[in-house]
Amino acid sequence: MLRNQPATFLLAARAVRDIGDGFVSVLLPIYLLALGFTPLEVGVIATASLLGSALLTICVGFLGARYDHRQILLAGASLMIATGVTFAVVHEYALLLVIAFVGTINPSAGSVSVFVPLEHAVLTREIPARERTGMFARYSLVGAFAAAVGGLAAAVPDLLGPIGLDRLGGIRAMFVVYALLGLLGGLLYAQVPRRSAPDANAMAALGPSRHIVFKLAGLFSLDAFAGGFVVQSLLALWLFERFGLSLSEAGVFFFWSGVLSALSFPVAAWLSRRIGLINTMVFTHIPSSIALMLAALAPTLSLALAFLLVRAALSQMDVPTRSSYVMAVVTEAERAAAASFTSVPRSLAASVGPALAGALFAASFRASPLLICGALKIVYDLLLLMQFRRLKPPEEC
Repeated sequence: MLRNQPATFLLAARAVRDIGDGFVSVLLPIYLLALGFTPLEVGVIATASLLGSALLTICVGFLGARYDHRQILLAGASLMIATGVTFAVVHEYALLLVIAFVGTINPSAGSVSVFVPLEHAVLTREIPARERTGMFARYSLVGAFAAAVGGLAAAVPDLLGPIGLDRLGGIRAMFVVYALLGLLGGLLYAQVPRRSAPDANAMAALGPSRHIVFKLAGLFSLDAFAGGFVVQSLLALWLFERFGLSLSEAGVFFFWSGVLSALSFPVAAWLSRRIGLINTMVFTHIPSSIALMLAALAPTLSLALAFLLVRAALSQMDVPTRSSYVMAVVTEAERAAAASFTSVPRSLAASVGPALAGALFAASFRASPLLICGALKIVYDLLLLMQFRRLKPPEEC
């Protein structure tokens, strides 16, 4: 049971957000295709949303030095409300592209979000160092279970037919639900106590850990660029087009995929205490990338889903360990800045992949995005191991 009340509110807000991101990431390609857009246009909107998230995170990095984190989190929740409402009523492509860019629509089901750096900084501030990795594991666990529930909720539009609401109307209704979840998230963020921001000069630029953070940011960017080829919206699109998966079947698959990812987080915290944070990140990530590449080549739906579930059980074990590692190898004054500076390049790099993947889909190279993603992620893992295996957090020394 969590005794730290601010952390409890942040975990609850993370759950609410990721439920919305979970169903939106599955429904987004279906919605856009139903409106008559091409796979390439779907990929461009996914890219715009990730690029916009990156730029918002840059702003958060600067604003977080000068303003209370709670105020910025509340502003983000307000933007989530506005995004859901406008996506429900707008259907012109140019306007949807703008909304995707400036709003909070997330095609990657929570892994790229303007909220995350702020939540990381607040959580690290509120807990002792010895509990840091465990807290980040719980933070990731809550998000993954919530995203899994959201993925299952993506089947709701198909269930609304008996009451006279067609699929397109049902999807629009889900965007309204997304807005309501933004409202609930805002109420939870409002419970986080006000804190004076750290010194602006300390937050404006990194200090002694600058080179470490920049090197990590570069490597994380390679990982995020690779992941951009297989964000959840595009993975759903691949399953729809390659195997004719139904919306209900996709919802069930992404639910169990999310459950497996969630269960991997406490395992990652346990494993990191025995083999270290970097080793946990690398030696769970490489097998997951191999599983993704095998899924791309699988001849049947059942085999492809089996490999994708293996990937889901392994691919996210680096999430809590990565967050904990970044917070451990920088000074206390640099933590919020480090969280932002390592998130922004990831978001920028991730924003490139969906458009490229959409172009490959449009050119009928449907397996290529999965193969490219897996190969690049293996390169990232090997580089991370070579560059940082000797730089250990204090608790591992």
